[in-house]
Amino acid sequence: MVQSLLTPITVDKFLDWYPENSQQRYELHNGVIVKMPPPTGDHELVIAFLVKQILLECARLGQPYDIPKTGFVQSTEGEYAFLPDVMLLNRSNLANEPLWRNKSTVSQASSIPLVIEVVSTNWRDDYFTKLGQYEAIGIPEYWIVDYAALGGRKFIGNPKQPTISIYSLVEGEYQVKQFQNGDRIKSSTFPELNLTAEQIFQAAIAY
Repeated sequence: MVQSLLTPITVDKFLDWYPENSQQRYELHNGVIVKMPPPTGDHELVIAFLVKQILLECARLGQPYDIPKTGFVQSTEGEYAFLPDVMLLNRSNLANEPLWRNKSTVSQASSIPLVIEVVSTNWRDDYFTKLGQYEAIGIPEYWIVDYAALGGRKFIGNPKQPTISIYSLVEGEYQVKQFQNGDRIKSSTFPELNLTAEQIFQAAIAY
């Protein structure tokens, strides 16, 4: 994780600064622009698999949800703007998001039923920073997909093994359930989703 700008700035200034058509991804963490590590091929395959499975379920259920290629989540506490690996959007609430049309940015929990972060080398951001900020926003469900077992042992056990942590908002606080190996994923957003943790992990090596 490399900080590319040390002078704290606001989310508005960050969005105005963000380079168009850049292959490099940046986020704003507490007013500091952070250069995100380049994704690996396996990381991208896991994301692609999740997007496909979730969109298929949305279509089956006829839900007004979409997954944008790129979209920022703006925190309500401090100057934060994140680029989730997968962000499920509730299209019916986008009219209430003033920054969506021009800046591809949402900040209301009603617009974001689910976010997913696929863990990479900056795993502390997923397990600490983003967990706290997504909870503060009130996003109903947050998945941390640690397919390569990169996270700390206090999160995924000792010895470490691939784990999916699903945080569900209960009375304003996240409660977590974890899934490994052949465990069937249990999602409050998609309670009928027929998917195991191992199927998600296999997306990284099934080629």
